[in-house]
Amino acid sequence: MGILTSLLVLSFLIFFHELGHFLAARFFGVHVEVFSIGFGKKVFSKVIGKTEYCLAMIPLGGYVQMKGQDDKDPTKISSDSDSYNTKKPWKRVIILLAGPFANFILAFFLYLAIANIGVTKLSPIIGNVGENTPAHKMGLMTKDRVIEINGEHVKTWNDLSRLIKHSNGPLLVSIQRENKIKTLMATPEIKELKTMFGEPVKKRILGISPIGETFVLDLTPVETLVFAYDETIKATTMIVTSLQKLVQGVIPAKDLGGVVSIVQVTAQASEAGIIALFALTALISVNLGVLNLLPIPALDGGHIMFNIYEMITKKAPSEKTLYRMTVFGWVFLLTLMAFTIFNDIYRIFGGY
Repeated sequence: MGILTSLLVLSFLIFFHELGHFLAARFFGVHVEVFSIGFGKKVFSKVIGKTEYCLAMIPLGGYVQMKGQDDKDPTKISSDSDSYNTKKPWKRVIILLAGPFANFILAFFLYLAIANIGVTKLSPIIGNVGENTPAHKMGLMTKDRVIEINGEHVKTWNDLSRLIKHSNGPLLVSIQRENKIKTLMATPEIKELKTMFGEPVKKRILGISPIGETFVLDLTPVETLVFAYDETIKATTMIVTSLQKLVQGVIPAKDLGGVVSIVQVTAQASEAGIIALFALTALISVNLGVLNLLPIPALDGGHIMFNIYEMITKKAPSEKTLYRMTVFGWVFLLTLMAFTIFNDIYRIFGGY
């Protein structure tokens, strides 16, 4: 059941991405010849209007084939008015951006759904107080609820962590202990910790950890919109930062995962509950949107790069250049896909 859910999620994300391209293409009068979910042999096909809609055997991708635009043969062009290549470059750029943009929109609505179902957060209640830490010296105790830091209200443990992290100088901490309010003062110590990428970073800490009690946020309609927007931005920032760290060599190549990892993690999330599944689907959707914007030939970002070149130079790249760069892009992508699948399989059998 988990694997079936994973395949449905992947197919849904691909459908939404391609739908973005499709709608933008139709808006600008471009004829869409094929709208396919999946690659390989077609298992279902139906022509509606002048467009062939189909499902293929391998549900690990998809494509919208527009008249005058073919990734398999970039020299295949058309001079008809409803052709992709006869449209102005800025229109083509919008058509190309529409796919990744659809993924960001989808992520936003998934986070919005999570906000309406119920966002679970850690309560700002102290569980453990480290010995000889600023928290220990200032008199904080287990089960103390932090309600204010330097006059700012604390609602969740994330609020508490953020206020400590971005503070300067001593902290004035208001706590609730056995129905009494106490105000204590301490100066956080600076300690070297590790980021999620394993890099050393200096942070201000008090030396406390949460007790683990959670609650569901009661959000207003406006707050749900803010939550969805913030989570989409956070996910995008994390994906972009991860790519940057990968290029810099901070993240080793062996940590790269492919479609097998996606299926495994999605299956696990589906078993954990609808909120976990929605959150992971939103993250994968953002990931799909960001990756497609990379300036690699054969991806949306590569085509955008070609069109921006045409907008600047007032002439399109030569057919020879387009063909060579597109072939290079496909070779690179297929090699990367093969490498990540090898990583996944090697990891499954305990290789790492």
